[in-house]
Amino acid sequence: MPSDERLRGSRRFRLTGVGAFETVFRDGRRREGDLLQLIAAPAGTPPGRVGFVVGRKAFPRAVDRNRVRRLLREAVRRARPGIEAFDMILRAKRGCPRQDTRRFAAEADRLLAALVAGRLPHAPATAP
Repeated sequence: MPSDERLRGSRRFRLTGVGAFETVFRDGRRREGDLLQLIAAPAGTPPGRVGFVVGRKAFPRAVDRNRVRRLLREAVRRARPGIEAFDMILRAKRGCPRQDTRRFAAEADRLLAALVAGRLPHAPATAP
């Protein structure tokens, strides 16, 4: 059973700071979905950290951006401990109607399962 810290989404599991995001964007491998992009790089120090990019362009209302982030955090919690070897960013590529936001969680589950199974592409990432 995961520790309380993992269930809460402790700060040590968060990708923070511009430098950390830049490193993952620059060095990470990308996996594209319809709604999300997963960018993953080997973690510098375990456990791996996760960052979320949910922009105003995709979701103009803050309440919708926060809802999508909560759904993505839950998907990441379900994928632990298998993803702890990676620093990663989950980026919303486009929005969807409010009643369909659960599609983001389902797609995150698929992308994270592909990461754990080692099915990420091997081509180096390009700048966003």
